[in-house]
Amino acid sequence: MTDKLASLVQPPAAGAGPQGPLAGRTVLVTGGARGLGAEIGKALGAAGARIAVADLMLDGAEAAAAALRDTGVEARAFAVDVGHEMAVQKLVAEVAEVCGSLDAVINNAAVDVTAPIGELQAVDWDRIVRTNLSGPFFVAKHAAQRMLAQGGAGGVRGHIVNIASTASKRAWPNASAYHATKWGLLGLSHALHAELRPQGIKVCAVVAGGMRTPFLLDRFPDIDPGVLQDPAHVARSVLFVLTQPEETVIPELMVLPMRETSWP
Repeated sequence: MTDKLASLVQPPAAGAGPQGPLAGRTVLVTGGARGLGAEIGKALGAAGARIAVADLMLDGAEAAAAALRDTGVEARAFAVDVGHEMAVQKLVAEVAEVCGSLDAVINNAAVDVTAPIGELQAVDWDRIVRTNLSGPFFVAKHAAQRMLAQGGAGGVRGHIVNIASTASKRAWPNASAYHATKWGLLGLSHALHAELRPQGIKVCAVVAGGMRTPFLLDRFPDIDPGVLQDPAHVARSVLFVLTQPEETVIPELMVLPMRETSWP
């Protein structure tokens, strides 16, 4: 880690109060209980952000929020199924009310079912599409409305970061639903970038390669962890996106492991 980047992610000193490039900003992280979501919370919290940890499982969100508070980060836990619009609408309103604002959202929640198309059940397809694609749409829709309504100093009113995947750029067998949603998410992200940029909302897709997270390690026990990357590195790329100068936006950023063999 460079000295400059290290200075962005050092946790605040005890009793020092919020400080850093994201001080005073509230960031909502979906799927924030573990894996990449938890690392994003750590990186952004250490940079001064107030973190709203949202997850399907409230106990996991509460544990992640408590761990952040132990390091001096202001954090709160929320339960949500991002695939249900009314639940997302309620979440966005609650985060803004409880935390005082909503300045950025990280669409990180995702699921997958590894199965050939002949064995993929309709209920699994629906759940994957609802979580991975409809969820980010619902979050972006209601977050953007909130960001525009609350205004803000300068020309930037908020950020939307969509965690895509190299699955949005290439394909492999037995993951048709996952690929469909991640390709769709990348398209949605670029469409929202074009639509919302004139209104002062920055939208970015972070295309992440394989990471050492439960999402892969729990499902593929034979995978070589050495070809994967630390999720904390991807989390720092999200911080990089959120700390660009007001006049600059990054619509897409790809972050790959050095040893990933399935990508050129």
